[in-house]
Amino acid sequence: MDVIAARTAHIDATAGIAGDMLLAALIDAGADLAGVQAVLDALVPGSVRFVRDDVDRGGQRAVKVDVEVLVEDPPHRTWASIRAMLEDARGRDDVPGRTLDLALAVFGRLADAEGATHGVPADEVHFHEVGALDSLADVIGACEAWRQLGIETATGSVLAVGSGRIRAAHGDIPVPVPAVTRLALGWPTVAGELLPPRGHGHAHGHGHGHSHGHSHSHTHAHGEEHGEEHDHPHDHSHPHDHPHSPVPDSDATLPAHAQGGPHEHGGRRVPDGVAPGIGELATPTGVALLRGLATTAGPQPMLVADALGVGAGTKDTLGRPNVVRVLVGRAWGATPSADAPHPADAHQTPTAAVQLEANVDDLDPRLWPRVVDELLENGALDAWLVPISMKHGRPAVTIHALVREGEEQAASDLLMDRTGTLGVRRHRVERTIRTREFTHVEVRGQRIAVKIARDGDGAVVRREPEFRDVAAAARVLGVSERAMLDLARESASGLADGRA
Repeated sequence: MDVIAARTAHIDATAGIAGDMLLAALIDAGADLAGVQAVLDALVPGSVRFVRDDVDRGGQRAVKVDVEVLVEDPPHRTWASIRAMLEDARGRDDVPGRTLDLALAVFGRLADAEGATHGVPADEVHFHEVGALDSLADVIGACEAWRQLGIETATGSVLAVGSGRIRAAHGDIPVPVPAVTRLALGWPTVAGELLPPRGHGHAHGHGHGHSHGHSHSHTHAHGEEHGEEHDHPHDHSHPHDHPHSPVPDSDATLPAHAQGGPHEHGGRRVPDGVAPGIGELATPTGVALLRGLATTAGPQPMLVADALGVGAGTKDTLGRPNVVRVLVGRAWGATPSADAPHPADAHQTPTAAVQLEANVDDLDPRLWPRVVDELLENGALDAWLVPISMKHGRPAVTIHALVREGEEQAASDLLMDRTGTLGVRRHRVERTIRTREFTHVEVRGQRIAVKIARDGDGAVVRREPEFRDVAAAARVLGVSERAMLDLARESASGLADGRA
């Protein structure tokens, strides 16, 4: 499937989220499952197979995508080995570079969360649930589907994480599990489930039981392993769910905890609209995808949607649609192109932002490029380095990052973790910016993104090829990056209005 013009999306995770549910929603929204399969086959040939089915969840039609593992003993993998596998695929024409970028960002979040949870370096985290083939398929498949749909920017809803407690290898632990809790830092969450107020004609519930287990084993440097085995295994190959009766007309027929208004549960008074002990609604893979793909949390923004995807989880509980929804379209007020809608500003770039900075004099200079890349992968609007001289003439570097308001704490934590700095300065900045959008040109069979900048009247003032695509195309064609950049700029200059 060819990539279409840049679009925006909104992920509705108010009923929770899991990796296979988001993948299924993106397939339902128009991504090509055969194309997703081809990318998985290129990375892990002969290992997994996607199977699509149309199902019913709480009275709603939805798409279910199961992953069939084709090998008997898939290996466990570390984050270092997963990263190496993805990086080694760069420059190949059967694995899109943007899919790799997205997958690296998602897996990086997972590794950081698991490492912090168990007190080990991220590179030494041994993934079972994430490293297993079915979860590799969920992450890479969702990232490739995202790329196919041409989504350049996205928002996400409040995240329902569930409630109650589960039994794990280390004992009785609360929901959300530790990795989900860390992945959700900085994102609005709600425990339990959101229920309608008393008097609604029907009940919208979210009882999931995603059946996504989190059987992570984390190896310390000295080799000691720590397992976290939840007793709800990740099972993609169960029989499909049974039909069910219509939803009751009145909440009077529902259990007491599902009716509107405060109620008693286990001797505790529970607030209106919250059901206790509902179980686990969000998995680490699902939350990592939400955080890696959506940059802004909140209600759905003004959006002209042209596609809706509904992805199903495993269980089907009466009156509780177990689904993730994705709306795909263009930002309100954007001018649609002839072939597909796209936002007027492909990054919804804010004029107000927060600038972070820190002086560092003891970091191995070979590590700086990855620090900058990680800031950008985790949502920074920009990041850069400035050489400085500190006291006693010591050479040092000031690292700067420009982030959206509300995201400064997460970016500061990342900066301190990656550089070892003991503090990060912040100050709010106002910017005068030009709107920008993306289109593509094709040069000798290679597709290259082109950033289009416009002035206040909408006139094109600059067309610049994305250098990452230029570099990838140069490797494929065996030409110099300079020559490829000249060819891409020549093609971009021929665009009549900045659109392909």
